[in-house]
Amino acid sequence: MVSYLINGISLGAIYAIIALGYTMVYGIAKMLNFAHGDVIMVGGYMAYCSVSYLGWSPAAAVIFAMAVCTILGITIEKLAYKPLRDASSLAVLITAIGVSYFLQNAALLIFSSNPKVFPNLFSDMFTIKVGEATVTSVAVVTILSCIIIMVALTLFTSKTKMGKAMRAVSEDRGAATLMGINVNSTISVTFAIGSGLAAIAGVLLCSAYPTLMPTTGAMPGIKAFTAAVFGGIGSIPGAMLGGILLGVIEIFAKAYISTQLSDAIVFAVLIIVLIVKPTGLLGKKLTEKV
Repeated sequence: MVSYLINGISLGAIYAIIALGYTMVYGIAKMLNFAHGDVIMVGGYMAYCSVSYLGWSPAAAVIFAMAVCTILGITIEKLAYKPLRDASSLAVLITAIGVSYFLQNAALLIFSSNPKVFPNLFSDMFTIKVGEATVTSVAVVTILSCIIIMVALTLFTSKTKMGKAMRAVSEDRGAATLMGINVNSTISVTFAIGSGLAAIAGVLLCSAYPTLMPTTGAMPGIKAFTAAVFGGIGSIPGAMLGGILLGVIEIFAKAYISTQLSDAIVFAVLIIVLIVKPTGLLGKKLTEKV
């Protein structure tokens, strides 16, 4: 029971880090970046190559993956999303799906479809005993990373000048422009932060589940988006709460109900929550003045 709970929180923390990227982009730019899951995959491959081929340390591998994914996120935003700033949400959605397939197929051409065995970057650090359950270093690092990232993002958006600019753009893009805020730069920074978080999530995901393929980020990306909606998309604490709950529900469903039905159970819980509370657990209902 305790081991399932710990595994669920650890998996949920990965979902939460990915969901934080989704919720940042949606909260500020009001667009759903469905290529976010594939940026996770790119981060995993960058860390894999830097450790396996270049012999870099885990810390250097994570920093390199974050740098590559940050640049990739800014590039995607500039080339694919910026021209569609005033386009319909459907056009942005189709573009995001196209970017997702482009990244998957590019990885397929470069790395082939053969799964790579990802080196466990945190396996030999330590283990902690909690009753009869053993908590691995990967689980501890994942949970701590999630907490630190959520606190850092909350402080960043509430205390820094760029964070306040992001909140202004989220509230009213036109008014933010009139106040002298560079909306394009603000959205680019948002994509950079989200993509950097995707790289961290990719390393943690592949360390916990050490199989890396071009489609590695697809299902975790969808589940993390579900977690963001579950917690209340646009809310940083909501993304963390939704991710943790989603991970716990998935692990317990696999353990006590059915491995095959676990994903269906996760999405069924989401549907029930949204029927009861359409804005998600911590989402706020917006009132529009006419």
